[in-house]
Amino acid sequence: MELHLEKETALIEAILFMETEPRDEAALARISELSGDVVAEALARLKEKYAEEESGLHLAQISGGWLLNPKPDFWDFLKDRYGKKNEGRLSRAAMETLAIIAWSQPVTRAEIEALRGVSADTMIRLLMDRELIREVGKKDVPGKPIQYGTTKEFLKFFRLNSIADLPKLDESEQERFELSR
Repeated sequence: MELHLEKETALIEAILFMETEPRDEAALARISELSGDVVAEALARLKEKYAEEESGLHLAQISGGWLLNPKPDFWDFLKDRYGKKNEGRLSRAAMETLAIIAWSQPVTRAEIEALRGVSADTMIRLLMDRELIREVGKKDVPGKPIQYGTTKEFLKFFRLNSIADLPKLDESEQERFELSR
């Protein structure tokens, strides 16, 4: 089926509108039955379209995939009605544990506890249940403790494309997350 580039871009836009999870270019090509090159060009056009000031949406790259989201400027206004309200909230203790894991990964339970100063069992269980962290290996020390790291769900939750998109820490914050390895 021969489409003009405008129609192909509109098709990708419609697919992104219908999807609730980020979709990478290969998935968008499969769903749309378009070539990868056409999908890439359509995404470039959509990114440009949504960068316009009069648009309320932006094309976000999250966890390696693409998703249409409200522009961040509007999220405070929209989140009470359209957000996941309490479901998405994490306690201060959970956020602190998650921050340690995100900036120090891979990290063991003992290392988390050394940085927090309290037991991390409950928070690790909660974060694993929410699929924000996972076991990523075992540390090569006696006892071979489990190491934890973040997941794709973590990237989606914080609307990040990769862990490299985490905010940079200032010197005092870096010292807080440093482990004696």
